[in-house]
Amino acid sequence: MKVGGIDSTAIDAMVAQLKAAAARSQPAANLMGAAPVEKSATKVDFSQALKASLDNVASAQNHADKLGQKFTMGDDSVNLSDVMISMQKASISFQATVQVRNKLVSAYQEMMNMQV
Repeated sequence: MKVGGIDSTAIDAMVAQLKAAAARSQPAANLMGAAPVEKSATKVDFSQALKASLDNVASAQNHADKLGQKFTMGDDSVNLSDVMISMQKASISFQATVQVRNKLVSAYQEMMNMQV
């Protein structure tokens, strides 16, 4: 189903990436033989997941920019297809981030307009 110009599966994929990034940022279990702690619900720190996702987008954009500069300078180790692919990846990740931001702002506005 299309929502706001993008497919809802793209939003679901971004949410899954945010959850995976949050899971990676959790400290590893104690390897000294401590009993595992059971969790009824996994706590995800939204701010850390959002920061990790934004850092990934920024690094993709920086990588694409560096490849473009190397190609422009005449570096033979970088070919045009690599530059174009990295630029498209950076563009798509940025567009997905903007769409998620738009959805968050929309949800916030709806919550603020609710009558108590």
